[in-house]
Amino acid sequence: MSENTPGGTAAAGAADAALPPTNRDVSPGTRSRGAGTPGAGSSSADKDGKKKGLSLSGGVTRNLGLVVALVLLCVVGFITAGERFLNTGNVTTILASAATIGIISIGMTFVITGGGIDLSVGSVMGLATVWASTLATQSMAADTHWVVIVFTAMAVGAAAGLVNGVIIAYGRVVSFIATLAMLIGARGLAEILSNRQTQLVSNQPFLDTFRADILGLPMIVWMFLVVAIAGWFLLNRTTFGRRTIAVGGNPEAARLAGIKVKRHMMYLFTLAGLAAGIAAVTMLARTRSGSSTNGTLYELDAIAAVVVGGTLLIGGRGTILGTVFGVLIFATLTNVFILNNLSISAQSITKGVILVLAVLLQQRFAARGRSS
Repeated sequence: MSENTPGGTAAAGAADAALPPTNRDVSPGTRSRGAGTPGAGSSSADKDGKKKGLSLSGGVTRNLGLVVALVLLCVVGFITAGERFLNTGNVTTILASAATIGIISIGMTFVITGGGIDLSVGSVMGLATVWASTLATQSMAADTHWVVIVFTAMAVGAAAGLVNGVIIAYGRVVSFIATLAMLIGARGLAEILSNRQTQLVSNQPFLDTFRADILGLPMIVWMFLVVAIAGWFLLNRTTFGRRTIAVGGNPEAARLAGIKVKRHMMYLFTLAGLAAGIAAVTMLARTRSGSSTNGTLYELDAIAAVVVGGTLLIGGRGTILGTVFGVLIFATLTNVFILNNLSISAQSITKGVILVLAVLLQQRFAARGRSS
């Protein structure tokens, strides 16, 4: 079909609209009009150039703001806790505590960027720790290899995410409701499997591997780094990432552009579940135990880190780097509160205030983008 036919123009325009703002080019219809009107094409290109500039400068500004916030928190920590805060062991503790929630947050970034929400990741992680630490799983690992424990945790997480994705994409259930049901169901299944008891991990090779230090940092911190790099590459340098942004920005335009929206949403929730399974491995390494209480409220911490990092709650824009900074900010904040013997209630209030401020800033930036 030629570009100038109605159907061709509509399809091309839909494909253009489905791309993220920074990747849009002048639409075919605009180019055709520009051919007959001198300067029209260049005018559209100028507008697109301005949009790209605004998007890039906005991203730099957001990341710079996160860096400044993290530095200020470190200054407060040093002033209030002194050398205890800058101690190498304390810094390692902050990074280790950030690793588990950070891995979950990377998966959550994809879901929220795609226009969804996943309230079940904490419970799914708890279920994965229980299933991977059952007597049957550990016996199989003892007979073969500790990889069985890792595979079990990842498989349980991915399976739960797949169930979420199928219900949401093909059952047409709102993601909030579907994942809320999974939150309850996964926690209940974990309680049944563990008989509401803590299961200890006895596989020493597994513990030796994932509790080891590499270049002075715990293995679980390196796992977080690898997952973050992989997530950044997937979101920013692959077709999958571009489709995620397109689906989150305008699902109908993405569908008209040829993107299989339902299947893609299923993939996103499976990815979030897989991230929860990987996080379960780090939790098993840190605590040496599987419990149905593992991961309680982790979904809220992940959402907070993602939103503070700059990912839009309404979808269409996501940033892995921002999520990493968001996780580090909350981990550092928690550490400062602990060192100063402040209550958990005060921590919760502070996190809530930060989250509200982040959403208000998002709305302000969105309004400024529409006006420009």
